[in-house]
Amino acid sequence: MAASLWLSGGGERLLRLLRAGRSALGAGLSLPARPGWRHLHGTWELLGTPGIKVLMPALSPTMEEGNIVKWLKKEGDTVNVGDALCEIETDKAVVTMESSDDGILAKILVEEGSKNIRLGSLIGLLVEEGQDWKQVEIPADAGSPPSVAPPAPASAPAAPSVSAPPKLQHQPGKLQVRLSPAARNILETHGLDPSNVTPTGPRGIFTKEDALKLLQEKQKGKPSELKPVVSPAPAAVPSPSQAPAVTSYPRPAIPPISKPGQPAALGTFTEIPASNIRRVIAKRLTESKTTIPHAYAAADCAIDAVLKLRKELAKDDIKVSVNDFIIKATAVTLKQMPDVNVTWDGEACRRLQSIDISIAVATDRGLITPIIKDVAAKGIKEIAASAKALAKKARDGKLLPEEYQGGSFSISNLGMFGISDFTAVINPPQACILAVGRARPALKIVEDEEGNEKLEQHQLMTVTLSSDGRVVDDELASKFLETLKANIENPMRLALN
Repeated sequence: MAASLWLSGGGERLLRLLRAGRSALGAGLSLPARPGWRHLHGTWELLGTPGIKVLMPALSPTMEEGNIVKWLKKEGDTVNVGDALCEIETDKAVVTMESSDDGILAKILVEEGSKNIRLGSLIGLLVEEGQDWKQVEIPADAGSPPSVAPPAPASAPAAPSVSAPPKLQHQPGKLQVRLSPAARNILETHGLDPSNVTPTGPRGIFTKEDALKLLQEKQKGKPSELKPVVSPAPAAVPSPSQAPAVTSYPRPAIPPISKPGQPAALGTFTEIPASNIRRVIAKRLTESKTTIPHAYAAADCAIDAVLKLRKELAKDDIKVSVNDFIIKATAVTLKQMPDVNVTWDGEACRRLQSIDISIAVATDRGLITPIIKDVAAKGIKEIAASAKALAKKARDGKLLPEEYQGGSFSISNLGMFGISDFTAVINPPQACILAVGRARPALKIVEDEEGNEKLEQHQLMTVTLSSDGRVVDDELASKFLETLKANIENPMRLALN
């Protein structure tokens, strides 16, 4: 009886819908709202196509968040395992994220240009092939990417009257003047107003000379606006609206930000947002300089033989740079002195079997160090090709994580920029970095075959080794530079290793 009543109330239609399966429900068909349906099927919900979550991945060991640079697939595109989904800016480089599932990209939840997306955040949804991607279910926890802007502070309650002197309010339309300490003392002593005088100091600072000039004009009787210092009455505390005009010229803690399209005022600045790479570089440099005991040693190397051999190779259409010879010479030296090919993990020293040299490459996003693997086993020509390819990928932001993670020794060459010598910062956990300067002519006293002394011009290059004093002491660093100098000055040795 009860069954026949339920069927007469629309149950037959409901049974047909149930037999049609979930796809019919996802296609937008509605079920009648009957008390019997709600009672018997209270846990059933009208759901769309289930989605496969695409999460923000960890593309480097130190990555905590990333930026979506560009989506390489559009909603509705077919995606296979290994296909490039999007480009993500990590703390190291711009890396292409590959899909780990087959299906259709149904929904992009984090648009291009979104920044500071935490690891594990939901950035997109896939559906299986053959399903209706337009009806994909959006999870309840899917939200917009976190905003980098701090929340607006709540309105502060009215401050009670206290005995502290009121702060001087900045008048709109009247620029605050930045004062040197001596100028501030003169102005407050004589009650002078510097607002009508153009400062002559650097960055618009009102200097002592400006204050003395203003004081001389006052003593000569020239009209000037005076603001004598008024001492507040000790018995009464004035309300903010009746505060006395106290001559005070506080230097603003933070200058006002300049506005596009308007002329810059004194003390203004333009804020440049830091990318993930810049923030990580700043963090790692600070950690390196504050936690690693840097020791420095330098040597001058004659590179005449290298330059001569380079010209001979160029005749055979083999193009290599001086830096390629330095990389090879460093690898040979590390093979001869394995105690320098080490890293420090915070508790122990690790001697590495493979000689993997990181080369510093300057890019628009910051400095990055791609790695040439197993350099000691490579020839000069192969090293040159690897260095050129890695440098191009670094500048294009196309380095893979395995191409810049690790390394046992670093080389930074600023000789191409005309720098004679410099010291570099160690890239932890590595123990050493070699700073290479430019080649420069220098006169040297040599003896000829008959024993007579004469002056000859040589091309010298300064190399400076920064070493971690915890694992490479001064004696070991000195012997390393001595051996490196011999290998650079006699490049034929490089072919024997």
